Amino acid sequence: MKLETLSHINIERAARRPVIVVTDVANGEQRLVKAADFAADPLHAELDRQLRMGKSAMIEVDGKKLFLNVYAPTARLVIIGAVHISQALAPLARSLDYDVTVVDPRTAFASPERFPDVSLIPEWPDVALPPLNIDHYTAFVAVTHDPKIDDPALLHAFARNCFYIGALGSRKTHAKRGDRLKAQGATDADIAKIHAPIGLNIGAVSPSEIAVSIMAQITAELRLPKASAA
Repeated sequence: MKLETLSHINIERAARRPVIVVTDVANGEQRLVKAADFAADPLHAELDRQLRMGKSAMIEVDGKKLFLNVYAPTARLVIIGAVHISQALAPLARSLDYDVTVVDPRTAFASPERFPDVSLIPEWPDVALPPLNIDHYTAFVAVTHDPKIDDPALLHAFARNCFYIGALGSRKTHAKRGDRLKAQGATDADIAKIHAPIGLNIGAVSPSEIAVSIMAQITAELRLPKASAA
């Protein structure tokens, strides 16, 4: 790999932007494709598929063998609320290689004893969230059931283009949430981004089962083509 290519890769990775290096196996020729250029690239379908999988792969196009070396940002999970569901969700997400952060101003809940080896921020969302630099490769989950905590957090997530936003609550609760958020400037498009009731419908009852349903829904949103995602 040329030093110039490696330099460009490092710049994109530092900015948490995906990049893919396409190598012609026959002659070793390489080209670097940045995220902004994926849609216009002749290999856009293959690039999109491998980026969603987060894995490098060998492909064959027009008789040529090409190796797609994928450099994707590490997915992050921000959990608003240090509740029982979060205690099950945080280690599950960590086992799937997510960087996990739990935000809750209630220090009795956001304690290291309840969340060992998890990044905890015992602050209100307006203080805790801006320094996190939340981006498109962040899944965002609001589970406190307290509008004073969840609502400002969701408003922040709307502005950061998170690939997944979910919030705990029934359809009736979510309808009221939508009215509150729109009164604070959210649009119908913003509200439509929220997965609520949160998680895939697998009949989950316990906090651990709900955590599984949430991670399954996050995985579907990350991995499946948008037209097919649950």
